[in-house]
Amino acid sequence: QVQLVESGGGLVQAGDSLRLSCAVSGRISSYAMGWFRQAPGKEREFVATISWWGGNKDYADSVKGRFTISRDNAKNTVYLQMNSLKPEDTAVYYCAARYSSGTSSRPDDYNYWGQGTQVTVSS
Repeated sequence: QVQLVESGGGLVQAGDSLRLSCAVSGRISSYAMGWFRQAPGKEREFVATISWWGGNKDYADSVKGRFTISRDNAKNTVYLQMNSLKPEDTAVYYCAARYSSGTSSRPDDYNYWGQGTQVTVSS
């Protein structure tokens, strides 16, 4: 069973940066990884995804140019660097693992999920 634990969330001001980490038990080199977020009263939405080798990445339009997804397979960790944060980025951020080499923006394509970490951006 694969377990994912997110960290790095917090309360920041608009324009600040945060880096989220997702530590994965077991080898993540077999998994494509993704970050999703869910704001109160809203559906869970795609943020970013990265292929198992890190060569392919995709982002939601709302975060392109501000967020960067990366991975360190040797450390079994995936990161989400978030810059120029906006109040609308406020949400619980979830890390997910997909037992496939390819990226996906669909939550249903992911096999394992973390518990989430809260990110709050004040104006």
